[in-house]
Amino acid sequence: MQAQVLLLGSLDTKAADFQFVRDIMQSAGLETIMIDIGVLGEPSIPADIDRRTVARAGGADLDAFLSGQHKDRAMQTMSDGATAIVRQLQHEGKIAGIFSMGGTGGTAIATAAMRTLPVGIPKVMVSTVGGGDVTAYSGGKDIIFFPSIVDVSGLNRISSRIYANAAHALIGMVKAPAPEISDTRPLLAASMFGNTTPCVTMVKDAIEQQGYEVLVFHATGTGGRTMEELIEQGLFVGLLDITTTELADNLCGGEMDAGPERCMAAPRQGIPTVLVPGCVDMVNFWGVETMPEKYRDRQLYRWNPSVTLMRTNIDENREIGQRIAQAANAAKGPVSVLIPKQGVSILDSPGGAFWDPDADRACFDAIRAQLKPGIPVDDIDCNINDPAFARAVVERMLNLLEQASTLPSRPVH
Repeated sequence: MQAQVLLLGSLDTKAADFQFVRDIMQSAGLETIMIDIGVLGEPSIPADIDRRTVARAGGADLDAFLSGQHKDRAMQTMSDGATAIVRQLQHEGKIAGIFSMGGTGGTAIATAAMRTLPVGIPKVMVSTVGGGDVTAYSGGKDIIFFPSIVDVSGLNRISSRIYANAAHALIGMVKAPAPEISDTRPLLAASMFGNTTPCVTMVKDAIEQQGYEVLVFHATGTGGRTMEELIEQGLFVGLLDITTTELADNLCGGEMDAGPERCMAAPRQGIPTVLVPGCVDMVNFWGVETMPEKYRDRQLYRWNPSVTLMRTNIDENREIGQRIAQAANAAKGPVSVLIPKQGVSILDSPGGAFWDPDADRACFDAIRAQLKPGIPVDDIDCNINDPAFARAVVERMLNLLEQASTLPSRPVH
């Protein structure tokens, strides 16, 4: 049997919507598995996996929720159940793609199940919140959100077009041949921002000449979370965490917050890790008019019309330094910290808009004070984007990889 497309939906309230999409997919030659995640009224069309099965997989009896008095428990149960079923179907090799439609509740349940699937499996969510901030729903996974425009509540001249567009998008992804990938080089992860691009580019080029492939993640909050999740999944043999700016956003409430656990996955996994206080001089906000009132008198820089940067101060840098040290201290494998004494970004360089040696020193001193004895910390007397700093990062990473015995065979030139 060929792999199938999963359709997750509440068939008590949205049966017509899902029947419409299933017909489109089956007309295109795809096999489908309909999974009912509804908990209230009776389903209007049959499911391949019914709601009682989903509830049991979530550890509860559906009858406990039919009164509608325990919506919170019902949501969690169906989310857990759908996730468990999807995980099992993936283990059996039965999933070619996954598709759902719904409001906030349906989106929460369906995307929880989608997040259990590996990156690369097509995932489409038609949602009433699809045009807003979907970070809480997407996590670090490649879920494509289609704004439903109108509520997912039956077929009309708008919803039918949206549903058809979304369905055909999934059909195209499922039917498209997967690219042939013959690259078997060990993978390293690297974090990058516009303000550290010169450094990361030099490091990436040099490391890849040594037989590795480097995947670069944009430190935008989403990028950091995705990188940490993939590290936890064991995808990488090492991390070049050159751009730890998301720590500043987490501390100060910026828009590019990757959460309090940022920087922790690689040390806990025990893979060789180079940590750098890169771009910790800045917190990211949207347009200047969106700045929190308490920050209006701080040093600001308009990076572009949509992004405003705020210079971190001495106290904030001290806290960031402590967090970097905590990450290094948690390492179960080789780890090292490199400090660019002449600034942590393009803006934080002598004469630059964010040049503040006192604030930088607070971060650097906190790192040194909090690090466990024996963890290497190297002061490099240049800016983070100078070639000398990039060379130091490369040398230290290769040394750590050698300690971990993950050096590949050298390429033949």
